Amino acid sequence: MPAPPPVNGDAVVVIEDDDHIAEPVIEGLTQAGFTAYRASTGVGGLELAPDADLVLLDLGLPDLDGVEVCRRLRERSEVPIIVMTARADELDRVLLLELGADDYVVKPFGLRELVARVRAVLRRTTATAGGAQVLGPLRIDRRARRVTVNDEEVVLSRKEFDLLAALTEDPGAVLRREDLIARVWDEHWWGPTKTLDVHVASLRKKLGRPEWVATVRGVGYRFETGES
Repeated sequence: MPAPPPVNGDAVVVIEDDDHIAEPVIEGLTQAGFTAYRASTGVGGLELAPDADLVLLDLGLPDLDGVEVCRRLRERSEVPIIVMTARADELDRVLLLELGADDYVVKPFGLRELVARVRAVLRRTTATAGGAQVLGPLRIDRRARRVTVNDEEVVLSRKEFDLLAALTEDPGAVLRREDLIARVWDEHWWGPTKTLDVHVASLRKKLGRPEWVATVRGVGYRFETGES
């Protein structure tokens, strides 16, 4: 049956068949102020999800593969989707993002990390409810992966766009270097961390506003347009 309207907080539907994962997630979301509901099958999740503000989707469901659930859900709804997966393979993650998932977490994960990702995705999707996020003269359309500054399109590489998208999820907040590398490259990235600095420099140049991406020495970066 469809979920009832939430009494307080955003409604999150957790599609997860494993009690040992679902129950702590439900409890953690509730303690964080969300109204949480659970479906233990893909079919049940598809019934609940359209009435939710966000969906947490497990891939290993007993009836439908999570990838198929993601595809079907995106065909009928724009509800934000965060995938919970034990599959660390990059192809799976790329496929899910291409199918319309908004983010993913790899099991095992901490509840603090999960709640932070839920809040970040909700902030982003609320800001982009009209189709794009607008920060002063900067406009970011995540669905179309397009960026404009003063109505002029800025052509970014895939990694540059992903970096900008991560930085602008919560404008003004400091993102640590290791978190940016995990989000934009891979949580198991073994390459040189200088790669991040090179992409930041390129992003600053292309945006034409170097001050928007501020360096927080010894920590990471913060995005500021002065209009966030």
